[in-house]
This record gives sequence, C-alpha cells and structure tokens, in this order.
Amino acid sequence: MATQDAARTGSSGIVHFIIRLVVGAVVLAITAALTPGFSISGIWPLIVGAIILAALDYLASRFLGINASPFGKGLTGFIMAAVIIYVTQFFIAGFSVSIWGALLGALIYGIVDAVIPGRSM
Repeated sequence: MATQDAARTGSSGIVHFIIRLVVGAVVLAITAALTPGFSISGIWPLIVGAIILAALDYLASRFLGINASPFGKGLTGFIMAAVIIYVTQFFIAGFSVSIWGALLGALIYGIVDAVIPGRSM
C-alpha cells in the first residue's frame, strides 16, 4: 500500500511540476508581451526563463526568506522580483530586459500571476 502511495505521489509531483512550468511560462510570455524593454525571442528562452525564474525565486525564498513576488512581501518582494527578472537575462540567450523593463515586468508579472489560476497548486 505504501509503495502505491509513493508511486502516486511521485507521478503527481511530476504533473504538478509540469503544470507549474507551463503556467509560469504563460505568465512570463504575457509579461514580456506587455512590458516595454522586455523581450523573449523564442519558445526555448521562454521555457528556460520560466525554469530559471522559478529556481531563483526558490533560492531567494529558501536562503533569504523573501517571497519574490510584488505582492509577497511588499516593496522588498517587488524589488526582489525585479532583480530576479533582470538577472535571468544573464543566464539565457534570447532573453533581454532593461532595468526599467524589469521593474515594470515585476509589477505586470505579479498582476498576471494573481489572475491566472494554477500557481498555488
């Protein structure tokens, strides 16, 4: 019985991860489309960007105790989200954002993230 539960948990964990990745990529694509100074040139930079953003968000949350979303911890969360968006461009070719684009992008990302269901699964 425990083995079946572990197998179900593992497969649901993968499904959960894939759903989070797809929703994160959609939110990122909408954010880039609506934000001047923020561009993503293709599907692979978009997917890798969503992975990098999620990883940097996790690291900020884990090691700094900061929820890196504009609505997570007020001004601190907003600034952390902008920094994460800005830093992501250095890891991915085809992902470009200016400082102002990162600030505006953090705001738009937070709004779109709050509207699109599935992020809190």
